[in-house]
Parts: sequence; structure tokens; C-alpha cells
Amino acid sequence: MTTQLTLNVVARAQTGRSASRRARKANLIPAVLYGKHTPPTKLSIDGPEFIRLVKSVQGRSLLVELKRADDPNRALTFLQEVQRDPITDRYLHVDLHEVKPDEKFEIQVRINLVGESFGVKNQSGVLELATQTLRVRCLAKDLPPLITVDVTELKVGETIKVASLKPIPGVEFRDVKGQPVVSCVEPVAEIVQEVVAAAPVEGAAAPAAGAPGAAAAPAADGKAAPAGAAAPAAAGDKKGAAPAGMAKAAAPAAGDKKPAAPAKK
Repeated sequence: MTTQLTLNVVARAQTGRSASRRARKANLIPAVLYGKHTPPTKLSIDGPEFIRLVKSVQGRSLLVELKRADDPNRALTFLQEVQRDPITDRYLHVDLHEVKPDEKFEIQVRINLVGESFGVKNQSGVLELATQTLRVRCLAKDLPPLITVDVTELKVGETIKVASLKPIPGVEFRDVKGQPVVSCVEPVAEIVQEVVAAAPVEGAAAPAAGAPGAAAAPAADGKAAPAGAAAPAAAGDKKGAAPAGMAKAAAPAAGDKKPAAPAKK
């Protein structure tokens, strides 16, 4: 049988929020035991003992044998769900799922990556884990603590899927066979730089005349005008454009024969 731990529990007669708060003040954690052949049973777990249990589990899928003073039968369970306070991080509630040694059951098992990916080592790739756990179906004796995935041969652009996982004796993978497990991809920063470099900037203004990189306008004789020179007058104009910075004199008003007399001092 797979590795299993032991946990002392006691029956919990009182239920409700008030009873749960009183239990937590007494350093007890409210719990519920249930299963296919087990009616929901209210239990209490010693807080420090449960903390030691969680440290022993370390994210693995391990079976826990429950010891009760009022019941000689020891239930074989696994931690179905553990609730914690998001602020204080204290354990609030535990759901224990009972299993039978001779019956198959389903459980989520964490993925453990081993090896150094070829793509990471030689192609500057990055590993991308698509899921943290996989659902399996097995007997209690065949339960794997972790699902080990070797990524040594994984190259950039390649993906390990559920269908390509190494078989585990007595264990059936219940997820879709085409579901990705882990991929080796190019670094995100490099992908973004390539896209930005290839795509033209939409709505970019043309360079101003005289600015670095701006093409000089061709002169009438086919020669390029000096940089910064004013553009030639349009066809049909007899006079060129006024020099830059010079304001054009205003035309005399219609009907005036003489210019206005200067103001008296």
C-alpha cells in the first residue's frame, strides 16, 4: 500500500458557526468525514497535530488513517479540501474523503517536473506548466504521491500532453488525452520584440522638411535642393517665395493713390 499517515480525531456533537468558532478558540479544527459508503460525520482535529500532518504531506497525495477513541474501526481517507483564512492563514475547516482498500477512487495528484529541458538549456526557452494537478483513478495501494514528468528531451515549441505521459501501473489518467501538461516556449520578451520590429507603426507622421532622414525636394533642373532651402514657387508664379522669417508686405487698400501720411510728432 502507498505511504499513509495517522491522524487523531474526535466526534463533534455541536454544529453551526458559533460552535465552530468556539472549537477554533480551543485550538481545534472543525472537519467533516464523508464518502461513497460513509454518511457525513462531524469531527474535530487537534490544530498543532494537523499542522504537523500538512508539513508531512508536502503537497503529495497521501492516505490518512483516522484514529477515534469511540470507534475501533480506522477510516482510510485523503484530504479532499482544506480551508484557510486568507488574512491570518489559520486552518478553518477540513474535508476528509473516505476510501475503501478494495475500491477504485478518483483523486487529484500534483505534477512533479524532473530533468533539465533541452530547450531551456540550449535554446533559451522557458517551461510553461499548463496545470498543477491531474485527476487519476486507482486503488488505494496504487495511489502515486506525485506524477513525475521528465522534461529532459523537451525542445522549444514542443508540448508534453496527457497521452504522452509515462504509464503508472494500476493508475488511469482521467483527463483528456490531448490536454497539455507542460510546454517549452520562447521567452515572452523576445516574442514581443520580434512583433514590434516587424509591424509598421500605424499612423506615423512623415519626417518634417529639414529633419534628419528627410529627403530633399528635387529642384526644377533635376538637382537636389540644399537641405533646409525653401521649396520653389509653383508653376506660373513669377516671383519666388518670400525668405523664411520675412513677413510679406500688405497690399495698399483699393482706391488709395498715396500712402498714408506719417503721424505727427
